[in-house]
Amino acid sequence: HARSRNYVSECEVYKLESVPLDFGDYHPLKPIMVTESKTKKMTRKGSTSSTSSSSSSSMMDPLSSVLDGTDPLSLFAAAADPVSTTATMDSTRKKRDKDDSSAVGSDFEPWLSKRGEILARYTTTEKLSINLYMGSEKGKTTTTGSAVSEKVRTRLEELDDLEEGSQKELLNLTQQDYVNRIEELNQSLKDAWSSDQKVKALKIVIQCSKLLSDTTVIQFYPSKFVLITDILDTFGKLVYERILSMCVDNRASLPDNFSPESVNDTAKETCLNWFFKIASIRELIPRFYVEAAILKCNKFLSKTGISECLPRLTSMIRGIGDPLVAVYARAYLCRVGMEVAPQLKESLNKNFFDFLLTFKQIHGDTVQNQLVLQCVEIPLYLTLYSPAIDWILQCIAYRAPDVLLTEMMERCKKLGNNALLLNSVMSAFRAEFIAARSMDFIGMIKECDESGFPKHLLFRSLGLNLALADPPENDRLQILNEAWKVITKLKNPQDYINCAEVWVEYTCRHFTKREVNTVLADVIKHMTPDRAFEDAYPQLQLIIQKIITYIYDFSLLFSVEKFLPFLDMFQKESVRVEVCKCIMESFIKDPVILNALLHICKTMHDSVNALTLEDEKRMLAALINGFIKMVSFGRDFEQQLSFYVEARSMFCNLEPVLVQLIHSVNQLAMETRRVMKGNHSRKTAAFVRACVAFCFITIPSLSGIFTQLNLYLHSGQVALANQCLSQADALFKAAVSLVPEVPKMISVDGKMRPSDAFLLEFLCNFFSTLLVVPDHPEQGVLFLVRGLLNVIQDYTWEDNSDDKVRIYTNVLHLLSAMTQEAYIYHVDKVDSNDTLYGGDSKFLAEINKLCETVIAQILDHLKNLGKEE
Repeated sequence: HARSRNYVSECEVYKLESVPLDFGDYHPLKPIMVTESKTKKMTRKGSTSSTSSSSSSSMMDPLSSVLDGTDPLSLFAAAADPVSTTATMDSTRKKRDKDDSSAVGSDFEPWLSKRGEILARYTTTEKLSINLYMGSEKGKTTTTGSAVSEKVRTRLEELDDLEEGSQKELLNLTQQDYVNRIEELNQSLKDAWSSDQKVKALKIVIQCSKLLSDTTVIQFYPSKFVLITDILDTFGKLVYERILSMCVDNRASLPDNFSPESVNDTAKETCLNWFFKIASIRELIPRFYVEAAILKCNKFLSKTGISECLPRLTSMIRGIGDPLVAVYARAYLCRVGMEVAPQLKESLNKNFFDFLLTFKQIHGDTVQNQLVLQCVEIPLYLTLYSPAIDWILQCIAYRAPDVLLTEMMERCKKLGNNALLLNSVMSAFRAEFIAARSMDFIGMIKECDESGFPKHLLFRSLGLNLALADPPENDRLQILNEAWKVITKLKNPQDYINCAEVWVEYTCRHFTKREVNTVLADVIKHMTPDRAFEDAYPQLQLIIQKIITYIYDFSLLFSVEKFLPFLDMFQKESVRVEVCKCIMESFIKDPVILNALLHICKTMHDSVNALTLEDEKRMLAALINGFIKMVSFGRDFEQQLSFYVEARSMFCNLEPVLVQLIHSVNQLAMETRRVMKGNHSRKTAAFVRACVAFCFITIPSLSGIFTQLNLYLHSGQVALANQCLSQADALFKAAVSLVPEVPKMISVDGKMRPSDAFLLEFLCNFFSTLLVVPDHPEQGVLFLVRGLLNVIQDYTWEDNSDDKVRIYTNVLHLLSAMTQEAYIYHVDKVDSNDTLYGGDSKFLAEINKLCETVIAQILDHLKNLGKEE
């Protein structure tokens, strides 16, 4: 009798030992930190000493040092919304957030999509510093009976503490350390809020806002802005949700478009209290940012609250002296304004025109001296403005008429066609508006001062617009000539290819193969010296994709003289293969091309005759198989099967092609199962049965016996996975009936070898599958296993061979597994014999009889081994 097995407990016993980890502070790329506790005495009246921790890196992690603190996992994490990933929202709140976000359409690119890009682009290897709020233990010993006045006095003292320095400056932080500290502050804010320490939360936000006045590591400023405004956004949402929760009574919650009259007095008083607290902040920058963060709360006080606040906040920014700090403050105001009142475009426009009035500050002595101190060049400094200006202009240009673009162009001209502004204007306004004025923009680009912002970037921005919209027909050739005159003079290969890649699309879109050929020749000329193409594979691949998108005539493409020399630049094997696949996929989708290639393959196939060499057949079969594997009709599975049926009739003389077709059809059946997630409809069930029928009909036409056996087994497994039980039985029966026909010797790579080892391998696989195959209701217990055992018994094995006994021992494994209450593995949605028989005693008795017979055969063999001969 087979012993009972508990597979679950055995797995537990034999699996690898797991080591417990504390995931709270664990990250594989995080540097090893040593924490040192220091006590800082406060000189403030009645202040208790507060304990703080400062972490210093005792050992540099080699991964972090290579990545300069910008590991890719952190960048992905940085792209996540800091609030939505942690906050749990009820259904009412979800609905309200959805309605708020729909105030602007889906055609408006949200700030969230720009976040990750800014964090990845604006990095630094210089050391940073940060002021951390150290906390206070005041007020924690207050008894429940304390007077309200005591609580108020304590809170006022806490706010004064912040003004007088209850914080600690951490120096010499790497960029990643800095990011970690900001994340800690974000978490501290949420923790303080959830533990009802609202004053502490406000302190954290004020302190973080103050960091935005610091430009000591100026190239990191855009990323710092992103990180800190995440905290401000969190704070704004927390305050808004708190006040909103006060408006909810036992009867109903506020409607989405509520009016201030429906807000109760408690909520209004709390809201006013927040605004009064913020108004008492002494420094301009934190006062501006914190009020902007809770701008939406004005909805609770009056209908015109937001429209009155926006112009006032816009005017406040005029008091910020540093132009970089000011422009990011304007960007934040636009961000908040677009979220809470996108209809108030007047304030957004005023915000930007204020910036234009102060634009000359960028070239003032204060900024120049700061750049000299930090060793930052003007071109690099100007790129720091791009994210802010791009965002402001995107908000202004959203669904704006083209008259506004004309006004913007006039203002740019008055500022001497400043390249930075011009680039942002072309990035923000609709492509149709830009394309219609292409020649005007080219004229403005020509007159730009190139010292601060290179012209080729302006031509790239113009080209991106012209890829989306067509310029006036009469200007098209002149536009190309003017742009290419500048692009072809670029010495830096990376600058050149970044521009050329954009303008290739414009050329393909509007011109003939002659112009495309000229452009390709120029690309080859620039990218071949010093093998510059090796650093530009992504851009070169984009050029190929654009060319085959617009030149979809196969003969026309290859008649472009420089196309094949262009392909020769792809010398890295993996990239070359990707490009070839891209070209083939493009043309295979065309039914005319598909039929032409089928005709070519048919011609190759029909050349095969009795005199054709085996090597020639192999080569032809490999080419045709490559074609078959490339053909894809996407989700049109029926069309795909029809193609395989047609291919079977066309390529019947090449056995490797028929084998490939069987594999392809099985793959199609499994893809259907994946799409339906295993739950077939009537239509898909009929389709997978058709796939199985294709295989069942095709396999007998093959000559290789082991090819047939393995394909019967493989196709039977596919049928079983798709719940086609009767078809699976038919395929397995066919395999059983084929076993006696296996010859003693078979040809392997042109040499004759005994077949026993191959048969043994096949039978072991077959028995493993038979464990999960359910018995046919009319065929008796274990009819497939019995049939296979009879065939093995009758098969003539080699003298002095152990193969027959090896098979019988494997059969014992199978029978032992079949007696278990629950089998070790199953096929999804197929009931095996453990479910069908439920451990029935008659079923177990039948298995035991089979075991006795098999063991008797093994013992007979062992007796024979003892004989002298």
